[in-house]
Order: sequence, then C-alpha cells, then structure tokens
Amino acid sequence: MERFVLWGKYCENAIEKRTPFREEHLDRLSNLKKQGLLITLGPTKCTRYVFGIFQVSNLDELRKIIQDDVYWREGIWISYDIYPWTQAF
Repeated sequence: MERFVLWGKYCENAIEKRTPFREEHLDRLSNLKKQGLLITLGPTKCTRYVFGIFQVSNLDELRKIIQDDVYWREGIWISYDIYPWTQAF
C-alpha cells in the first residue's frame, strides 16, 4: 500500500451547499477509515480547501475513491491534486 496526500478545493458557499449530502459523505469516510484506506481528511479552517491522507494500492484507486464521493459528484469539491507521500516520522 502506498500513501497519498489529497489537496482539493471546495465550491463557493460549500458549508451551506454540503448540508444535504453531509451524512452520506461522513458515513462513507467512516467506512474508508475502518477499511484502513483513509488516514485523515478535513477542511482547512477557512473552509476553502480539503486536505487528506490516504493509504491505497495505487493512484487510480484513490482517484476512484474521490470521484465516487458525493461531495465530488455534487460539485462540493471542485478540484483536487494528489501527491505520493513518504512519511518521514
């Protein structure tokens, strides 16, 4: 398994727009965490960006995880970058 950093951007007024999808999103994240695929994920304090660390088999698996998320499908997350990550300590 490899580790990757996700750095993405939220849409304008994401806090309000995410409300109808939040429970589905959080339930899915909880399942990903239980499976050991998600290490951490959350918004920056300004709520303009999302940051996450995942442990998955490859980049394609992570892209699928992100694009299957209701926040991506409903336009709450509007862009993202993924970086392979090596944990130093």
